Amino acid sequence: MVLRNRWLVVAVWLVVLLAGGYANGKLSALLSNTFTMPGTDSERARTILRDHYGDRSDGSFTVVFQVPSSADPKLRTRLQVAMARAAKQVPTGKPRPLALGGPHLLYGDIVSTLSIADAKGYTDDVLRALPRGNGVTPYVTGQAAIQHDLDPIFNEDLKKGELFIAVPIALLILLVVFGLSWAVTIPLLFAACTIMGTLGAVYVFAHFTTMATYVTNLVQLIGLGIAVDYSLLIVYRFREELHRHDSKDEAIVRTMATAGRAVLFSGATVAIGLALLLFMPSPFMRSMGIGGFLIPLVSIAAAMTLQPALLSLYGRRGVRRAAFVRRERDSGRRGYWERLAAAIMRRPIAFLVAGSAVLLAAAVPVFGLQLTPGSAQGIPQHPQAVHGFDVLKRAVGAGALSPTQIVVDSGRAGGVVAEPVQSAIHRLISGVSRDPEVRYVRYEPERPWLDPSARYAQIVVAGRHEYGEEPAQSFVHRLRDDLIPAAKWPSDVRVLAGGGPPQGVDFIDRSYAVFPWLVLGVLVLTYLLLMRAFRSILLPLKAVLLNLLSVAASYGALVVVFKWGVGSSLWGLYQFPQVEAWIPIFLFAMLFGLSMDYEVFLVTRMREAWDETKDNARAVGLGLERTGRIVTAAAIVMVAAFSGFIAGRVVGLQEFGFGLAVAIFVDATIVRALLVPSLMALFGRYNWWLPRRVARVVRVAPSPLEQAT
Repeated sequence: MVLRNRWLVVAVWLVVLLAGGYANGKLSALLSNTFTMPGTDSERARTILRDHYGDRSDGSFTVVFQVPSSADPKLRTRLQVAMARAAKQVPTGKPRPLALGGPHLLYGDIVSTLSIADAKGYTDDVLRALPRGNGVTPYVTGQAAIQHDLDPIFNEDLKKGELFIAVPIALLILLVVFGLSWAVTIPLLFAACTIMGTLGAVYVFAHFTTMATYVTNLVQLIGLGIAVDYSLLIVYRFREELHRHDSKDEAIVRTMATAGRAVLFSGATVAIGLALLLFMPSPFMRSMGIGGFLIPLVSIAAAMTLQPALLSLYGRRGVRRAAFVRRERDSGRRGYWERLAAAIMRRPIAFLVAGSAVLLAAAVPVFGLQLTPGSAQGIPQHPQAVHGFDVLKRAVGAGALSPTQIVVDSGRAGGVVAEPVQSAIHRLISGVSRDPEVRYVRYEPERPWLDPSARYAQIVVAGRHEYGEEPAQSFVHRLRDDLIPAAKWPSDVRVLAGGGPPQGVDFIDRSYAVFPWLVLGVLVLTYLLLMRAFRSILLPLKAVLLNLLSVAASYGALVVVFKWGVGSSLWGLYQFPQVEAWIPIFLFAMLFGLSMDYEVFLVTRMREAWDETKDNARAVGLGLERTGRIVTAAAIVMVAAFSGFIAGRVVGLQEFGFGLAVAIFVDATIVRALLVPSLMALFGRYNWWLPRRVARVVRVAPSPLEQAT
């Protein structure tokens, strides 16, 4: 069908390419990172503060003034008036009183009900409305302002990663594989269409749900790796089939029935892994999951439609290279990968033990993994919003930017001013003030600490550490488990801990409460899909277990490099004691599918050889020989794409890219080259065993071994 309508297919994908490019230019303004967690106390507190105080923490700004003397009352009055003028630049913006941060520092908040995505665009307007000169230097900081200043850095890092690392290396690898041939351009065209198609879909979703800032980096760099991988495999197989078929169309049909089928199953495994994120309770994780889930789906659609259309248009001349013809016809010579397989299968236990020992040793440091919901330390320090945060942090502590906001709900209008409630509030303040993590507590029985109805009261607690650091997280647990109950509240009063540190704790706790169950679901679905792809009971189980081991090794590498600092200076990476909490979850979701790519490419080719020869050793050897070169090339492209993250200046993306690169490298070397053939040597003919009843369930033919019995 595609061959009959190849020009129409190409025209449709050209429209997708252009529309996606237009959408990509307008996408940045719709993106933001927010770690709210619906259904938690911190989210309930945030909702109350937004609805009854006009204060949404992630859409507010903190204004910091460096002044000649903070004790000057005239200057303070003038700056408070300037704060009110600046607040008018923000829809729903309201100024809060300036506070003393030191002999030369004043600071205060402009609160609003805007989301961070809507608020960040007003950062420059607020900054321009503030006075400057005569010893006064203003800064506008806070989550929205920092996000605004980081957006161009994300875009610049993405371009640098693509233009100077990922694309040049991908082009070099394609030239090595295909030589000076027009075939080199097919994977690049394929990648351009799939990436822009995915970004176009993300643009649509961004109008209806909060999408993470990282999603463009994710789609463009990972999309490049996946697209080149899939196209590379299909084009390479097409060149093989051209020497077996006189008809170009017959070669394309055979290519899609073999390599195309492998890409279909490979993309499905990637999609299953990333579908895990769609069921996470965090909107941030779900938004990343949407972007990630769309990548393999669009890639599969392009592989099934655009790829055969391009092969038909390029034809035999477009993909031919003389050296390739000679190499393919020299079928009697044993290649490197077949010789390696033969050596492993003579001593499978030795290779299995050695490879497993390396992976286990790499995975052991995972027990030192510490998580953080986020940090302002692992980002460039030169933007004015970050500099303003640093000025405030040095003066009053890191917790001042994102404090804990305790909300007291008396349950009725006027109830919070009742004596029993006020007494409990003062007992709570007394207990909190004695905690070693607390820098200051602010509360008065009047507005703005009380809402207009006097049903709610707000107590602001600033810690000594940033909201994602370990001491701040520990304080939240003490606050909820000990300090709030110890205040002895009336039975009808509800107390909620919200603000930065509690939101971070809720994000981690809720995410990792459901993560193991979602992992189990991914394992089961992947096993069933691979059972159909491989037509085997044991091979999918082997693939799942080896994938888990390679993911654990990537977690361990994060601890070694980022926490312990081993080699971090060599690569120009941050040394940071914690890993951002979204990264292990997303690494698993992404790696479980991506690592399966090479497993599917390898084992499906082995399956073809087994069906032809019924010789297990020969099947493993031929499978490695026919996929070793192309899978190695694909892995290099994928690692190059992930290096685009590592070259960035944000610690979260560095950690993410490094974890992905390590896992793909491990999978393409130790797992695929050593452990897979050694295990298959030990399994023997039982590699291909599929009982008749199971075969009926997955709707494939039973194995010859089962038929014989």
